[in-house]
Amino acid sequence: MFKYTLLIGLGFYSLTAFSQEEEQIPTEETQGKLGEIEVIRDYKPILADAVKIRQSPDLTNNRKYFSKPNYNIFDKKLDINTGTHRLEIQQVPPSRPDILTNNYAKIGVGNFNTLLGEVYISNGEDEALQVGGFIKHLSQKGSDFEGQNFGEQKIGLFGRSILEKITLNGEVGFNRYATRYYGFVPTLPDLNPDPIKQHYNDIYIKGELNSNHEDNEELLSYSLKADGYLFGNAFSAKENSFALSGNINKKVNAFNVGANISGDFTNVKSQDLSLGNHIARVNPYIRFQGKNYKITLGAALVSEFGGDETRNNIFPAVDVDFALVPEYASLYAGVKGDAVKTSYRSLANENPFLSETPFIDTTNNTLVVRNMLEKLNVFGGIKGNAGATLGYKIGVFYKQLSDVPLYAINPNNPTRYDIIYDRDEKNTVFGFEGDINLRISEAFSLGGNLLFNEYDMKNEAEAWFIPKLRVAANTRINISKKVYIDGELFFNDAMKAKSYNKFVGITTGDPNAPVTVSMPAFVDISAGIEYRATKQIGVYVRGNNLLSNNYERFLYYPRLGFNVIGGVNVSF
Repeated sequence: MFKYTLLIGLGFYSLTAFSQEEEQIPTEETQGKLGEIEVIRDYKPILADAVKIRQSPDLTNNRKYFSKPNYNIFDKKLDINTGTHRLEIQQVPPSRPDILTNNYAKIGVGNFNTLLGEVYISNGEDEALQVGGFIKHLSQKGSDFEGQNFGEQKIGLFGRSILEKITLNGEVGFNRYATRYYGFVPTLPDLNPDPIKQHYNDIYIKGELNSNHEDNEELLSYSLKADGYLFGNAFSAKENSFALSGNINKKVNAFNVGANISGDFTNVKSQDLSLGNHIARVNPYIRFQGKNYKITLGAALVSEFGGDETRNNIFPAVDVDFALVPEYASLYAGVKGDAVKTSYRSLANENPFLSETPFIDTTNNTLVVRNMLEKLNVFGGIKGNAGATLGYKIGVFYKQLSDVPLYAINPNNPTRYDIIYDRDEKNTVFGFEGDINLRISEAFSLGGNLLFNEYDMKNEAEAWFIPKLRVAANTRINISKKVYIDGELFFNDAMKAKSYNKFVGITTGDPNAPVTVSMPAFVDISAGIEYRATKQIGVYVRGNNLLSNNYERFLYYPRLGFNVIGGVNVSF
């Protein structure tokens, strides 16, 4: 029984296996799709899928024959265009140069019988040698007051030569300023019916020698400067001076060692009197300088001699400069001292109404000239620039002074000024100053400075004729290539003047008693416009004292009111 059952089972199994091996006839839908795989997801190969590959590998291991290659190497530079190319020098095509304008002439006329003339002449383009000269003339005549006349003439020659090792500079010239003592006293209108003429002549010569900059910082650097003049008024007052100064500097390792040496030899004459006023200075120093700092330590030995008094002083000479933000802002500070020369030339240029015989002490009939001592000068501030467009400096200072020279009205003639001195050694002045220069473009520039002084005088009631605040500003605007505008502003704060009862209308008390007169503040604004008709010819108009203030810089001497000057300038 078991035997028959086994035979029947094997027969059934064989029938089933045969039926599975029967050929499958493809339908129309599946024809043409054999050998294609329809992908319904991203294919991720795995080892188990290897059985699906229908191609069998070629197990033959026959290598194809390849011939031996031959290379011919060319000696040729590969031009790569992706980098930066070396600039090739191209010859500039010839062109017509601009018209040179080394020389300049200007002429103008205006109200108040104004006559203006200027001529400047130079040799040209040679940078190693520059020579030239100039002539200037300006005259005006006011109509409000008798004798309100002014005249100024200047003539000079200059030169500059750059040699291999040194550079030379020099100038020689003559200046003349003429006016009258036209002072007007309101309380005494008939005091000065025929003002006396006064003029000042100044013949000067100056020269300078400087060593040229060398790449070798270990070399010795030096400079030498000479300055001399002959100055005098229309009467007997004269001042002759010759000054010689030099500097020598040597770099040793990380610091510089040097010295400033100078001698100023001056002689003052008035009537038959003569007085020497000489100052010698020696200033040795040592300077430490790094990338962002500079420290100078030294002392100034100052000797005054030649007159009735001889004084020798030693002052500190310390400077510190630290770059807070390199190339943009630096802090500076210092402590110094010096003897400041009292010069007839400098005083007369500021106040031309000094008496005919200045510096004479009528009590003893002697000449008295005293130099101001800056016994202490402490200063500090910040300075710097913002590229080429902005430069600035802001600082404060404190000074202790003695023998301060001041202007004072002559007790016998209010149209003359004398020089007086506050000899106290504890006179002080505190102040601050600021400078700014702004150049936005070639078409616009602006500059200005400010000075504030607070004096504390011990013997004199005030610092006569010295304002607490002075402000000056200027601007230039190029509207187009042919039209230019410029302007200036000057502000002078209120001042105190020393006069006498008899000149201010006080009839009670001592007529010769001094009295303080308050002088109001003033503003002087001027502006001009120029039109360049051609490259060589321009036409201009300028207005001065636009507010038409008859202000007084010195008591009893009113200035000219609004005045206009117009004319032509030529470049050639």
